[in-house]
Amino acid sequence: MTLRVIAIDDEPLALEVIKTYVARFPSLQLVQTFDDALFAAEFLKQSPVDLLFVDIQMPDISGLDLVRSLPDKPIIIFTTAHKKFAFEGFELEALDYLLKPIDFERFSRAVHKAIDYYQYKHAPSTQTPESLFVHAEYKLVKINLAEVEYIESLEDYIRFHLAGAKPIMTLMPLKKVLDKLPPDQFKRIHRSYVVRIDQVKSILNRKVTLISGKELPISDSYSNFIKEWIVR
Repeated sequence: MTLRVIAIDDEPLALEVIKTYVARFPSLQLVQTFDDALFAAEFLKQSPVDLLFVDIQMPDISGLDLVRSLPDKPIIIFTTAHKKFAFEGFELEALDYLLKPIDFERFSRAVHKAIDYYQYKHAPSTQTPESLFVHAEYKLVKINLAEVEYIESLEDYIRFHLAGAKPIMTLMPLKKVLDKLPPDQFKRIHRSYVVRIDQVKSILNRKVTLISGKELPISDSYSNFIKEWIVR
């Protein structure tokens, strides 16, 4: 697997840094670099790529506007000297944003996330997913499903409760999450709760007790499904 990459930045030094870093990853192929965003936009219309590193502040057209203009968006990693642009990048579903000056360790984390996301998006539909990506904290965050204890619905938001880590909250309807989860590993027990089956310790008196000791209610509308699940 090789990801086709281009980098766009009006600063020659910044482009050289990215060029040097990309060369250290056999799974990345740097197709082209651009110091002019308009030329880059024309190139992308004719030659789609898998991963785009793009500076946010550039003359003529910003990196944000360039990404907005793309009909088929690749994986986006914004580079910027100002953290204040992170929110706008988040709205454009950027995978990550790198603050300048970019150190290699931080760049490497972003690249590995991009590779994971590419594999996630291109996995066969028959393959049981091991992870999913959600928008949180102004970037795409990878959630390993094996680490999920339970999922909590809070109106328009979802909170993933993880074993040994802080919860992750994202703006997403519960139905959309359920469509992404393997049904043999997760079970809905309430309009607000979904549990990971292997985290369940016991079921008693309309309550599920997890291995962690957390107790969650079973609603009337899901009690029959729970009985069928236990019988199986």
